[in-house]
Amino acid sequence: MFTIGDFARLGRVSVRMLRHYDSIGLLRPASVDPHTGYRFYRADQLRRLNRVIALKDLGLTLDQVRAILDDAVDVAELRGMLRLRRSQLAEQLAADTARLTAVEARLRMIESEGRMTTQDVVLKEIAPVRLAELTAVAPSYQAEDIGPVIQPLYPELFGRLSAAGVTPTGPAIAWYEPADPEGDAVVVHAGVIVDAEPSATFDVTMRELPGLRSAATIIHHGAMDDVESSMQTLARWIDENGYRTDGFARELYLEYCPDTPEKGITELQLAVYRD
Repeated sequence: MFTIGDFARLGRVSVRMLRHYDSIGLLRPASVDPHTGYRFYRADQLRRLNRVIALKDLGLTLDQVRAILDDAVDVAELRGMLRLRRSQLAEQLAADTARLTAVEARLRMIESEGRMTTQDVVLKEIAPVRLAELTAVAPSYQAEDIGPVIQPLYPELFGRLSAAGVTPTGPAIAWYEPADPEGDAVVVHAGVIVDAEPSATFDVTMRELPGLRSAATIIHHGAMDDVESSMQTLARWIDENGYRTDGFARELYLEYCPDTPEKGITELQLAVYRD
């Protein structure tokens, strides 16, 4: 048999962990010296230790691990526990992937600072247009929150227009407005320019998008995940020229490339005014 220290090293765990497993009845020593209190373990107990560690690494609680190892959980219940954990890990992976994408986009923005100048900004009037659109609510105006909300809207919009026999006559336009004046959520409007009259048979919203008397505009090349650098250039121009804005940019998709977003070309339009 092995002392607790030797068994811990063989099992690649800490002595403190083995003492805890003993205290909760998860992995008892094979024997305990009645005089010294020293714990001793057998080699075959490594099998149970390995299973404890494996199940714990899946995210199961120690109580759940004990129930599984002591056959207190039937196969169906175990399958359900593992499926639930698989779902939780998948959600965590998706969230971590989204965070990584956001960090990479922010890093690219920092690295590109100074490449675009305010000379790339054009002040112009934007004409009103008729849009067919679908809407949804995003938790915030941040690119990582907008993307997952707006991306499925356009395939759905184009599919509904095709079914209604309506052909777009201009590029797609996205625009935004607060969902709640007191919160961060925004209403995402995914639209495309059309020349059709509103009809009850259309399963989309038809609206006249008002023009902008004065808009600061810039052409953004690439994926919208990297739009912050272009927005910061617009912000510098607005500040340097004494304008104000609400910060919600219209996005005119001059080259809409859903399958290759890095090839996209988008005109950002920010309404500006002076007090």
